[in-house]
Amino acid sequence: MVNLGGGASLIERRPRLAGSIAMLVAILSFSISSPLIKWSGETGSVIAFWRMVGAFIAWWTIMLVGRARTQRPFPTRRTWMLVLPAALFFGANIATFFTAITKTSIANAEFIGAMSPLLLLPAGAVFFHEHPNWKALRWGAVSIVGMTLVLFFGPANGTATTEGNLLMVLVLVFWVAYLLLSKRARQRGVGTIEFMVCLAPLGLLTAGPIAGAIAGDEIFGLSARGWVVVVLLTVLTGVVAHALLVFAQKLIPIATIGVMQSAQPALAVLWGIIILGETVSSTQVVGMVLVVVGLGLFTWSSQRAPELPSADAVEGIITQ
Repeated sequence: MVNLGGGASLIERRPRLAGSIAMLVAILSFSISSPLIKWSGETGSVIAFWRMVGAFIAWWTIMLVGRARTQRPFPTRRTWMLVLPAALFFGANIATFFTAITKTSIANAEFIGAMSPLLLLPAGAVFFHEHPNWKALRWGAVSIVGMTLVLFFGPANGTATTEGNLLMVLVLVFWVAYLLLSKRARQRGVGTIEFMVCLAPLGLLTAGPIAGAIAGDEIFGLSARGWVVVVLLTVLTGVVAHALLVFAQKLIPIATIGVMQSAQPALAVLWGIIILGETVSSTQVVGMVLVVVGLGLFTWSSQRAPELPSADAVEGIITQ
């Protein structure tokens, strides 16, 4: 825990800043996933399945080590039931996304997935009575404009397909449902570690059948490169990114999370250049600059908003 003056933690003094930092790291980790999936050369749903298995092992190792040191209790039946709806949508989301990314361009996939703020903004107000900082959200709009330039003005020899684009629409629905249901579980007292410990095995209930239906026997035939990608994704997204996302949900509104993720597609394109050797146009470079500037101004502006988590919410995070 980071301490500021007088022994107060960053979460206590600047809860919005702590949540924003967590989301920035999560976005960087998420953005590299789609280029890595393509780089593996494997069936996407197979990578998704083994990534889920890896996350299962990682989080239960964390739980058992913590239990040995602090006698941390195992998740209760109530916790498992609260996490179950979110986990089912998450398993479906990851298996479908990993499949879609191999059937369309990174640009198209990431752009469709970035439409989540359009659904999360009203959903956050309806289900969680959130009051978004509209002045901050205008800077999110700058990021969305920049992202549009990045994704729609690339080279003509793309790999987009109708099948992949339709799968990404389904991914979008699954992702929004996961965000809403995971925030609901967190608001009802599920801790970060407990949530992730339950999420991994429960998510396999949907990710496993989808992988089996798509890949069949290929599910057990990963190449060496495929296993490298599984390990990288397990650490970057299965542990780091999703834990930070769940952590941030108690500190910043769900609509804010959605808008901040508008930077993710542009970053994914950048990773595509580095990992896959993809090319970008000058217009795309302008778009990337707009995304970065918009995200920075949005994050800065959101710190100035008067709305802060209640003392009880902050205390609940600190004591977990």
